Amino acid sequence: MVWRMSKELQMKIYRYSEFPANGVSLRQMVQFGHKPCAGTLFRASQFIVEELPIRLAHRVRELEELPEGLSEMPSIKKVKNWYSQSFEELTSLPTPVISPELKKLLYPPRGNGTSNGSNNNNGINNANNSTTNNTSSAASIRQKLKYGEGNKNGDNYRSIRSSSTDANLDIPSTKNPALKEHQFMASHHQKGSSPTNRRYFAVVTPGTNWPPEILEYNRLVTQTLQKIKKRHDATVATTAQGVNEWKAEQKSQNVDSSIQSFLDRFYMSRIGIRMLIGQHIAINTEPNRDDYVGVICTNTNVREIAQDAIDSARFICEDWYGLFEAPKIEIICKPDIHFMYVPGHLSHMIFEIVKNSLRAVVETHGPDSDHFPAVKVIVAEGNEDITIKISDEGGGIARSAIPLVWTYMYTTVESTPPLEPDFDKSDFKAPMAGFGYGLPISRLYARYFGGDLKLISMEGYGTDVYLHLNRLSSSSEPLQ
Repeated sequence: MVWRMSKELQMKIYRYSEFPANGVSLRQMVQFGHKPCAGTLFRASQFIVEELPIRLAHRVRELEELPEGLSEMPSIKKVKNWYSQSFEELTSLPTPVISPELKKLLYPPRGNGTSNGSNNNNGINNANNSTTNNTSSAASIRQKLKYGEGNKNGDNYRSIRSSSTDANLDIPSTKNPALKEHQFMASHHQKGSSPTNRRYFAVVTPGTNWPPEILEYNRLVTQTLQKIKKRHDATVATTAQGVNEWKAEQKSQNVDSSIQSFLDRFYMSRIGIRMLIGQHIAINTEPNRDDYVGVICTNTNVREIAQDAIDSARFICEDWYGLFEAPKIEIICKPDIHFMYVPGHLSHMIFEIVKNSLRAVVETHGPDSDHFPAVKVIVAEGNEDITIKISDEGGGIARSAIPLVWTYMYTTVESTPPLEPDFDKSDFKAPMAGFGYGLPISRLYARYFGGDLKLISMEGYGTDVYLHLNRLSSSSEPLQ
């Protein structure tokens, strides 16, 4: 059966798109520890069910407003439907019914006497009450917020983020310049109220024997996220196909700056959504592992990750060019450099950069060369950053062409292979070149947790790529 978006769902998506998203830092994601309790996971599930629909709604709205007719491409419409369907599934989840006694355990008082995350506490109460008393507090809150009717989890989003007594809202009064007009909602703070920030991790009463309804809600949310994650596996490939469809219709090989900016925002948002979903599934389902909290390694060994990525890139190079041995790679890195990071992200970035360097070296010196200059991977440990410099003698890039390196679908390969659905999975066997997505996506991965990726080239000699990784772990997501 083909899924179709109703007008009612479309209007709900538009309402959600008015809210700014809440960023989550790497440090906040690991506060759960190795053995999070069901109550903490319940609070995290609540955050996910509130936060992800906002992020999905932003992307649906943007997919509908793309310039130059890109929104009308079949593949873009397919992606929009995936996001809309996932939004519908999350906002249709039933609101858990929580007793007053259990509520006190889930939202224990903080040191100042206020409830820990009282907006969510009252939100559950409002969500439950709205079913039987739509003319009371929940209805008045909806009226204040000019929000729609309904009593399901998604429809009470505004009440979940507010207090039934004084409507404390965690909506910022200062506009985020990264957001479009429709992504910002002005402050509706009542007199005497103060904004609060929702958090992915929240403290609950320790040592509690959590009842079945808490465990069941966690299970339901996790199953929904697993379904959504699988649905969106091919998002990068399908969006790229949509851009190709648009280029064919426009009879142009160029992607203008507005579409480039959209792709940056869209793929960065996808990284954030996948990170939240992957982390939440992992902390709910995966067995405890030393040095891991979900998909995050609290003691990531940079040299080990780099060596694995190097080995994979050399194997691809040998297979692609039919070489007996790929160019050698010298790694200069202390064996004991550790920091908190997502190994999958780090491996992906190093693999893509090294793969580009190997290709440049082989094609500059010729596949039949008896000797290739080595590629150097140098890792430096600073107070704020861990920086990985990857240097090659692959002929370099013309200065005029350097900006093109960061554009999507740009490649020097004459015949571009089709971008497979598993392109951005860690176990995907990539071809040596031809997508034009490797460096732009890698830069987004670096920036996601406060790092960056920069390139300096000397035409006629080679290229240096600097991968900066924020080791402080306090940087929040660059939400747009």
